[in-house]
Amino acid sequence: MSGSISATTATASGAAASNTRLAGDFNTFLTLLTTQLQNQSPTDPLDANQMTNQLVQFASVEQQISMNQNLERLISLQQAAQLTASAPLVGQRVEVEADQVPLQNGRGEVRLPAAGSARFAEVTISDGNGRALRQQVVALGTAASGWTWDGRDATGRTLTDGAYRVSVTGRGTNGEAVSLPFTVAGTVTGAEQRSNGLSLSVGSLAVGFDKVRRLLPDA
Repeated sequence: MSGSISATTATASGAAASNTRLAGDFNTFLTLLTTQLQNQSPTDPLDANQMTNQLVQFASVEQQISMNQNLERLISLQQAAQLTASAPLVGQRVEVEADQVPLQNGRGEVRLPAAGSARFAEVTISDGNGRALRQQVVALGTAASGWTWDGRDATGRTLTDGAYRVSVTGRGTNGEAVSLPFTVAGTVTGAEQRSNGLSLSVGSLAVGFDKVRRLLPDA
């Protein structure tokens, strides 16, 4: 399956706009100070302390512009490095934290923990409107395991690839509800730098890079 890596310019555009406003304020400040010096009275020149304070402000604004520009460059370099580092993940199977399961080539996978206070897991796959499409009760073993979804709904109809809502409820020995953490698995198909950080595409599922829990061997 082909993958993609792309970057957005939202962060850079925001920083550039901020720098433009700051540079405008800087130029206005410089114009006002120059005009003040040109029009001061020879018999009553600008007070030395006032002059010093204004020059300090002048230097402070100039330094802030320089700092913002350097920070913008550092952020751009960091984002480029993250995007480059994510390239080897394309085509790899990963386990991620998400409330959706990617259905890729008619296959989806929900990763479940080992049995504890919960002896069973009730897995529910829903569409975007919250309508349950498939429900399955899975017995938990002594080790973590995965439940593979064949991409069919409760009537046996084959669904199109995409990202589907998934919820998991643990069930104790007597059927009582128990909180149960879970993850989903899929193949990375792309990466994109967004304003809130690096995002991986796992089929139709977009998930933050910080949600990746581990790499999985090929199925």
